[in-house]
Amino acid sequence: MNANQASGIAVRRVLMIAGFLGASGIMAGAFTAHGLETWLIDQGYEEVAAKRVGQADVSVRYHLLHAVALVAMAAVAGHYNRGKYLTIITLMTLGTLLFSGSLYLLVALNLPVMGAITPLGGLAWIAAWIMVALPRKSND
Repeated sequence: MNANQASGIAVRRVLMIAGFLGASGIMAGAFTAHGLETWLIDQGYEEVAAKRVGQADVSVRYHLLHAVALVAMAAVAGHYNRGKYLTIITLMTLGTLLFSGSLYLLVALNLPVMGAITPLGGLAWIAAWIMVALPRKSND
């Protein structure tokens, strides 16, 4: 397998991850907009329902933003060496799972302790975005 083939496989995997995150983000957004508040009230969380809907909305927003960012990263894969590229993709994906995932669990289970995990996702995203901004290849 040559470098172009390996790069193509990596890009296809990134697009698969982006597609999954995009689809799941749309589903989470639809539920947040059209059923979450009622569901929370039905679960007995009426006193925190509005706050939890706001938290879910933030989670969905960042979830979808990073799905789109992964598509953009697939488009510019050739501008990064393989190791740095895969690190950026891993950090963006991990950031989404930690940030949005912890907020989804916090909201669904009314478990505020999950909020302690959320900043770890934010830190992963910050690291990824800093890596995006730094020089791409040694000859840049």
